[in-house]
Amino acid sequence: MANPLLAVNFLADAALVNNRLVKFGSGDRNVTTAAAATDFLVGVVNEAPYGVAAGERVDVVRQGIAWVECGTAVPRGSPVTADSLGRVIVAAPAAGANVRIIGFADEAGVNPGDVIRLHISPSVMQG
Repeated sequence: MANPLLAVNFLADAALVNNRLVKFGSGDRNVTTAAAATDFLVGVVNEAPYGVAAGERVDVVRQGIAWVECGTAVPRGSPVTADSLGRVIVAAPAAGANVRIIGFADEAGVNPGDVIRLHISPSVMQG
């Protein structure tokens, strides 16, 4: 069960897929799909069942527990960041490199495409 404690409304710069991570977009109140571990991650789109089209309003879960799609296998408790499609992957920065994490996997995802619970706790992780 998800438990979104804080959802903030933004404007979608591009079409957004449900259960994917977003980053800041073209303006102060805009978001777009996260595409890298170094993106400024904002939160998770939980607009069931499909997401939103470009130019539409979207509620982004910024605190609490949200549903998120895996890009690879994700062990429970792992710190996670974004892959190129806005899915979560295990954060594994190279020595001396920084990545932004969105939070920690609340349960395990075995295969790409699995939807798991994410405890949102944004921060930066250094390898």
